[in-house]
Amino acid sequence: MKTFAVLGNPIKHSKSPIIHKLFSEQTKISQKYIKIYVPINNFYKKFFHFIKNGGIGANITIPFKKKAYKLCDFLTRRAQYSGVVNTIKILESKKILGDNTDGIGLLKDLQNLKFINNTSNILLLGAGGAAQGIIYPLIKFGCNVTIVNRTYQNAKNIINHFNNIKNLNCLKLEDLFIINNKIKYNLIINATSSSIQGNIPNIPSTIINPDIFCYDLFYNFNKTPFLKWCIIHGAKKISDGIGMLIEQAAYSFYLWHGIIPNTKIIIKKYKKYNLY
Repeated sequence: MKTFAVLGNPIKHSKSPIIHKLFSEQTKISQKYIKIYVPINNFYKKFFHFIKNGGIGANITIPFKKKAYKLCDFLTRRAQYSGVVNTIKILESKKILGDNTDGIGLLKDLQNLKFINNTSNILLLGAGGAAQGIIYPLIKFGCNVTIVNRTYQNAKNIINHFNNIKNLNCLKLEDLFIINNKIKYNLIINATSSSIQGNIPNIPSTIINPDIFCYDLFYNFNKTPFLKWCIIHGAKKISDGIGMLIEQAAYSFYLWHGIIPNTKIIIKKYKKYNLY
C-alpha cells in the first residue's frame, strides 16, 4: 500500500488523515496516510526518514512550507510563483516534485461560499508561509490583496517576492488603526497562527461590519477565536478553513493519483457527521 503523510508542528489538530480516508473510500484508491510531528529544527531529517521508509508523497503544514520549497528538485508553476510548497510527490526517478495546492484550494472554497469575486478587496492577516502560499491565485483571479503583519518587514518580503505586482500591497499595523475607516475591505482572511494558539490578531474592531466576509484558515469544531471576535463586532458572514483544507487536499490527491475527488460530497459528509 502506498504511504503518505502530513508533516508539521503542531500536528495533533490535523484532520488530513480523515479527509484522505474519505477520498480513498470515494475513489476506491487504497492508501495509508499518517501524521508526523516534526521538531522545529528537524524538518529535513524527519522528511527524509519518512521517504527512506517508503513514503512517496507528503503534505507539509506550518511552519515548514518554505523549507519544503528548498528541498524540491522540480516545482509546479503554482509552487514557483508562491515560493512555498505544501504538497510533495516522489517521482519514479526519486526526484522530489513540489506543488502548492493551498491557494487554489482556498479560492475554490471562497467561490463555493460566495465570499469572493474578481474585484474583491482583501485584507490578509499574516506574512508567513500560510499567507504567502495563498496569494498567487487570489491576485491572478483579479482581487486586490493588502497584507498586514505584526512584523512589517516580513510583509514587505512577500511584496518583493511577487515583484511588486500592482494588486498586492502591504500596510504597517499601526496604519491600519489610523486609516481603517477610509478603506473598505470585502473580505478578511486570517492566515496567522493565532487561532491555533487561542489568540486573536491585533486589528481594529471598527474594520468589522455586517457586510464583510471573515475567513479563518484554521478550523475547529467550535468557532475559532478570530471568528468569535468577528461575530462579537458585527460580522454575519464567517467561515473557518475546513472547506479549504478539503479542497487543497483534493488537489494533492490528484497530484499523487491522477483522480480528483468530489469535494462537495466530502464537505457535506464532513460537516454532517462533525468530523472535526
